[in-house]
Amino acid sequence: MHANGAALVVQPKPNQVVDQESNTNYTQRAQWLRAAVLGANDGLVSVASLMMGVGAVKHDITAMVLAGFAGLVAGACSMAIGEFVSVYTQEKLPNPFQAAAASAVAFSVGGVVPMLAALFIRNHKVRMGVVAVAVSLALLVFGIFGAILGRTPVTRSCLRVLIGGWMAMAITFGFTKLLGSVSL
Repeated sequence: MHANGAALVVQPKPNQVVDQESNTNYTQRAQWLRAAVLGANDGLVSVASLMMGVGAVKHDITAMVLAGFAGLVAGACSMAIGEFVSVYTQEKLPNPFQAAAASAVAFSVGGVVPMLAALFIRNHKVRMGVVAVAVSLALLVFGIFGAILGRTPVTRSCLRVLIGGWMAMAITFGFTKLLGSVSL
């Protein structure tokens, strides 16, 4: 309300969805959710690719899971630091500590999927297959959420993240296998 009793009308910026009852800006919330989905996708692909690379040369479950865990921790820390710096240097954005924590958690959620898939399977070939299937299913789920939040076609989004994830795992597996076959 203005001092003269007239109602103050706040006009939303272009491409913003605002609930008139509560003045809640859903566009900003959707951007955070989309960032969380992308962070989880990054954790999923990074950790799975690292585990597939180690699995290309080591059949030991311990080596594979430890490599995945190290990748999860390193990636979550890297994401958190990057998000903190990015948000801290800009005006009118949320708390940089919250942004850093959200980024680390999102990366970790994705990264834990291939680790859980591999954790209880002793047979190397079966473990590699189960990780690939679990990661593929998670990529499809993240693709669906990303498409909905980004308002893009679901099929195209799912195929994009699925093929990208497969390529990352295959390239990491292939180069690590090649390097492992060369005596260093």
